[in-house]
Amino acid sequence: MLPIKMDKPPCSPSHTCSGEPPLGCNDTASGLVDTKVKNKTGKKKKQKKRQSVPSQMKTANECSQVTVEEQSSSSQLLLESPENKSAGSKHTRKTRNQSISPASSSHQDKTQNAKQTSPLFTCDQSTQTEASQLQSVQTQSTQTPPIQDTHTPSTECKSTQTIQSSFSLQQAYWGRSFTEQSADEQKTQSSHLTLLCWNIDGLDTDNVFERAKGLLSHLGKYRADVVLLQELVPGSWKILKDIMKDYQFLQGSEDGYFTGILLRKDRVQFLQSNIVKYPTTEMGRNLLIAHASFLGHPLCIMTSHLESCKASSQERLNQLRRVWKWMKEAPQDHTVIFGGDTNLRDWEVKKLGGLPDGISDVWEMLGEPEESRYTWDTSINDNKEIPNSIRLRFDRLFLRATAEGAKLQPESMTLIGLEKLKCDYFISDHWGILCTFIFGASEEQCVTD
Repeated sequence: MLPIKMDKPPCSPSHTCSGEPPLGCNDTASGLVDTKVKNKTGKKKKQKKRQSVPSQMKTANECSQVTVEEQSSSSQLLLESPENKSAGSKHTRKTRNQSISPASSSHQDKTQNAKQTSPLFTCDQSTQTEASQLQSVQTQSTQTPPIQDTHTPSTECKSTQTIQSSFSLQQAYWGRSFTEQSADEQKTQSSHLTLLCWNIDGLDTDNVFERAKGLLSHLGKYRADVVLLQELVPGSWKILKDIMKDYQFLQGSEDGYFTGILLRKDRVQFLQSNIVKYPTTEMGRNLLIAHASFLGHPLCIMTSHLESCKASSQERLNQLRRVWKWMKEAPQDHTVIFGGDTNLRDWEVKKLGGLPDGISDVWEMLGEPEESRYTWDTSINDNKEIPNSIRLRFDRLFLRATAEGAKLQPESMTLIGLEKLKCDYFISDHWGILCTFIFGASEEQCVTD
């Protein structure tokens, strides 16, 4: 599998390369000037806390406890890329306490950093020396030819750790029973359509095991009918597919990082899919489309990760126009739902003259609830440790109603992933969006009534 070949645009897909106005500023003006992110000097208290936690390395016969090595198999898979496999331990890990410099960061730099990162699997590990020792042991074990019918304590322990790690992820997804669900969650088992949209920040290699567990826990808790994910990487994609057997998986690309659509098999019937390329993208972005049926209602479901960073505004707007075009040209008997990381600023939508006729912003349809406005909020989410408080509605849902039959209407929108994990990290630098819809009466039925 080869990574996407890209030119070097002047920024990173994490939005940290060019700043946004500090908290309280209005981002709706067309003349918005971003505040540049300076070299970071804050967060010393959090860094000191992490550095002071004693590391705990386990010996071969201590495999009854879950520690660093028990997470290594899944963590390596999450970090894995063709470059990782060949590069081995020669690459070094970028730690969170390094400064962020917009002048030196780039979209390609972050992608390469994700590929060249040597895994550090838990939050409590405090030295790179121990990580190197762990990786050295793993490298030696893979290079040693197996001996027939011989089981050393080391190999038995490693096997046990892999099983325990896999079980931990399985349990995160399947551990919540139906009887534990709230009345609102049980309601989604009926005629309500639930949709979850989330940029999971798969390029961030910090605490990948704990974050994967957190993600699977949320996906298992809500069991949304439609799941739209952005910034997936091959490792996270494989783990989700291996565990979430109750979903149909559609992949936006096989290279680099990409989008995905997951359809719940017992609720949504998959029909066909296609991928629309953005001809002038410099970041390998595209539009993933799935045609499906939900309780007899034809659906056209779309997701995309539009070009990142303010400097790419024109390309992002070109891609947005293409999304709207495909939404409008979808079969008229289909309800069309788009969800994704649009990277949009409000003034950019106004620059295009607002939303096209027939296409609505779901958040606006619900009355613009303040509690679900900002999906990228550095005043709370410190995964990227950006010194300025930046709050933007990067992640959006668009809806085009069917011209025939029952109309789909949004009922609620909630942001998820707002709780920190035990490792002092959020699942992603984005909040996820959980939205509930219901099909109302058709116009013909309303007239008859």
